[in-house]
Amino acid sequence: MPDSTIRLAHGSGGRLTHELIQKVFRPHFDDSLPLDDSAVLDFPPGRLAFTTDVHVVDPIFFPGGDIGRLSVCGTVNDLAAQAARPLYLTAAFVLEEGLSLNDLERVVKSMRQAADEAGVRVVAGDTKVVPKGKGDKVYIATAGVGVVPVGRQVSGANARPGDAVLISGTVGDHGMAVLSVRSGIAFESTMVSDVAPLNDLVESLFRAGLDVHVLRDPTRGGVATTLNEIARQSGVAIEVEEEAVLLRPEVLGACELLGFDPLYVANEGKMLVFVPAAEGNRALEILRAHPLGREAAVIGRVLEGPAGRVFLRTQIGGRRILDMLSGEQLPRIC
Repeated sequence: MPDSTIRLAHGSGGRLTHELIQKVFRPHFDDSLPLDDSAVLDFPPGRLAFTTDVHVVDPIFFPGGDIGRLSVCGTVNDLAAQAARPLYLTAAFVLEEGLSLNDLERVVKSMRQAADEAGVRVVAGDTKVVPKGKGDKVYIATAGVGVVPVGRQVSGANARPGDAVLISGTVGDHGMAVLSVRSGIAFESTMVSDVAPLNDLVESLFRAGLDVHVLRDPTRGGVATTLNEIARQSGVAIEVEEEAVLLRPEVLGACELLGFDPLYVANEGKMLVFVPAAEGNRALEILRAHPLGREAAVIGRVLEGPAGRVFLRTQIGGRRILDMLSGEQLPRIC
């Protein structure tokens, strides 16, 4: 394109808007569909799952990912957490005047790569441009639809006393990777975001015939806040073993230096899984056999009560309450 940056005219609906669509978006998204006002799509049998999200991460590029990859994976994972098979995504972009077109195309390419990994299609979208200083480079709003196959009943309200609580890997990678770039603090080891589509990991549990009760990706608010949400939805208590929660050494060191509790730091490529206690070891085997679950662990169990409480069994044998995150620990993280 002749312009190197986004201009207000790119949002006017005229020639520059059409050039942006034809030269930046359609080559990387699904250009087999006609440019109509909506996409007309086929769906297999099952219940429809639908979700929407907005992504405002700062900075838009970070170790292990960017806002484009994040927008696709976050939406795919929200569908997977309902035991749905993601099928189609839409994406709406709010672009700030002056944004580099090279950066925009880099983001769009990253979205296409993540969509290919997840096996989903980006089938519709929209673009708006705001004056310089009225935005922050790019915001992306996504919506996703998928199908829940017959027989699957997964919900945050389905945790049962005795359930084993698993997580598919290490904790806090995404939040600390973003913060390390944003803060400009030089750590000895580079922290890399875990952002990844988890739908195939989830499907591996169902292919094995496991009785999955709860799935949830612990994004904003981290593992502790997500477990509180589940405990309140299900009317149960949850106990977590501190020594069972795995942390990369560089993440642990950064959290200790900056005063963060890693259990409240965002993740973008991890899934919490609740299954009956008798299936806990089998679920762990299935997760560890998948490339995205090699560091999976059983981190706790579900108790009858007190309802809505989450407890941490510390490494020295004590027990403390893990409450829901109060306030904003790390803003603009996803």
